[in-house]
Amino acid sequence: MDRNLALEFVRVTEAAAMAASKWLGRGDKNAADQAAVTAMRDRLNALDISGTIVIGEGDKDDAPMLFIGEKVGRGGVEVDIAVDPLECTTNCANGRPDSMAVLAAGSRGSLLHAPGTYMDQMSVDARVKGKVSFAKPFEENVKALAKALGKEMGDVVIAILDRDRNKDYVERARKLGCRIRLFEHGTIGMAIASALLDSGIDMMIGSGGAPEAVISAAGVRSLGGDIQAILKPHKEEYAQQARKMGITDFSHIFTIDELAKEGTVFVATGISDGPALRGVVVTPHNIITHSIFMRSKSGTVRFMETHHKY
Repeated sequence: MDRNLALEFVRVTEAAAMAASKWLGRGDKNAADQAAVTAMRDRLNALDISGTIVIGEGDKDDAPMLFIGEKVGRGGVEVDIAVDPLECTTNCANGRPDSMAVLAAGSRGSLLHAPGTYMDQMSVDARVKGKVSFAKPFEENVKALAKALGKEMGDVVIAILDRDRNKDYVERARKLGCRIRLFEHGTIGMAIASALLDSGIDMMIGSGGAPEAVISAAGVRSLGGDIQAILKPHKEEYAQQARKMGITDFSHIFTIDELAKEGTVFVATGISDGPALRGVVVTPHNIITHSIFMRSKSGTVRFMETHHKY
């Protein structure tokens, strides 16, 4: 993907983040989400691309904007786009950390089409790549992780989404003596944090959203890390959707190459402070945004602070 076009996507997430930030802590998650969606869509439609939303706000019947299959842009290079205009919607509405606007993009067919159900996912940084796998027991993976990082078991930090379906991971990690970072929302942010060296998160594991896993893969790939996932449809309707998308083996371990191919880009702008990004800051004279922009082809990672005049 052209680097100048890729940089244009930063403006897309910046616009969504600034729009959603106006609703930070105001208790209305629907208004916050709608603001982010509208701003992101408007900005995408201003780009010289022939874009297709492959992961978005849902099916056309459920989402009037940024629905799966929607065409965006004014015409140009063909691009598949996966979006989460407001990751951690509830956190933003309640004034809590970790909310951000996120986008991943690549050439046609570069991003896995996944239904809006669950995926078991595990992400680590470049030092651990190839040393852990869902084909191995959890305990064996954590021991391999500790060895690769040169850490004692009690110093390993594992991030786990705080849901009943992930209690087994929590209990087993505690038996191993690991430190645990439970988080309420935000698997994308935690996946990126796990792939950043010295972020304080050594692994993220557990059942989260399948669309988020695909978006995460674009970022983790750019950082040289690894992410694996197994689709876990929690309703028959999602299993049927998966089959229509060509996924029939629900025990298959998706590799990072299957989730997001080489050449994808990942962009995120913080709304409220999180493990990877600061949130939107409003001053008397301008609005300051903090973004991360990564290209998997070059492995370039840019942290960008932008000052927007009113």
